[in-house]
Amino acid sequence: MERAMQLLGDVWTLKIIYTLLTGTRRFGEILEGMGSVSPKTLSNRLKMLEEIKFVQRQAYAEIPPRVEYRLTERGFALANIMKEINEFGERYLSDVEPTPPDAS
Repeated sequence: MERAMQLLGDVWTLKIIYTLLTGTRRFGEILEGMGSVSPKTLSNRLKMLEEIKFVQRQAYAEIPPRVEYRLTERGFALANIMKEINEFGERYLSDVEPTPPDAS
């Protein structure tokens, strides 16, 4: 439970996974969809998700270089959890003003 909570307790990690549920994205596309996250924070979270095999990074030998990120089977295993979190938020938190996450 503790390991799962460490992963799921990080808002940026959850936002990355939520963004990638709709398909493969480039770094800039993920960054754009994340709001106020810094590029460094996004890069760190993507590396961590890659290390634990939730995200696959694909680099292409092109000029300019192109890198794409996609969820692995393990990453897609969070789809139902993300759906439940979304439904919970819509049902119980729709009248609550969100607090901006810490960008560190």
